[in-house]
Amino acid sequence: MPWSTSGPVAGVDEGPAAGRPAGFSGAARPEHPPDRERPIGAAGDHEAGAVTAVFAHRGATATHRENTLEAFEEARRLGADGVELDVRRSADGALVIHHDAAIEGLGRVADLAVGSLPAHVPLLVEALEVCAGMIVNVEIKNSEGDPGYDPSEAISVATAAAIAEAGWSEQVIVSSFSPAAIEAARNADPHLVVGWLLEWTASGSECLAQAIGAGYGAIHPFVTQVDADLVATAHDAGVAVNVWTVNSLADLRSMADLGVDAVITDQVLDAIGAVRGA
Repeated sequence: MPWSTSGPVAGVDEGPAAGRPAGFSGAARPEHPPDRERPIGAAGDHEAGAVTAVFAHRGATATHRENTLEAFEEARRLGADGVELDVRRSADGALVIHHDAAIEGLGRVADLAVGSLPAHVPLLVEALEVCAGMIVNVEIKNSEGDPGYDPSEAISVATAAAIAEAGWSEQVIVSSFSPAAIEAARNADPHLVVGWLLEWTASGSECLAQAIGAGYGAIHPFVTQVDADLVATAHDAGVAVNVWTVNSLADLRSMADLGVDAVITDQVLDAIGAVRGA
């Protein structure tokens, strides 16, 4: 997604992470497995009167650096139903959690070995481990024109494999602005729920028609694209509507009233209050 807060935070170690062998990208099963059988927002999961889920956008970023283990842990402590995070591939094939194509002061993620990553930048398997009990929306960063773009979609195949190895295929939604990326992930693991992340300028109705035709489980439209007709048409087709980035109280309440499946937000506590009627 287009907004980023990835600059340095005082008191946070910027040095390379210790204990990660070069090329490490394998997954480990979480010690405490997630307690939901299917992702909130999976196709067919919406029911009349269902409460809209709250996904913390890159974790609890109001108090913690985005896309860090601490931000994900805080989101769970606050009561978020899930988190949204971004995955990129390092030069040696590790699945790295970072929004921007480059890490300030070091260079592009695609050009860095995993052993060169700062301590605050986690790998996908590490993020899954601390997100037990929540749904994880894994956004694959590999759109044409992006720095480090790989047309082979190896990142999608690797992401699907890591999720499956960790035992998370039933608790993850894989999304991307690139249809090729989510299709590659779904081809690698048909159990995955995939969601098409829509540009803020896109036509929600036109993209929904394409998503239905492609058999995607969800669309992830920008908040200004969403109206009652879009939500109703999507739900009638068994497609979930997970909306980004919903921050104002008015928008949070509006999305809850429309019955969207999830709001992806920077304001976790406000969102919880809005969608749960607190």
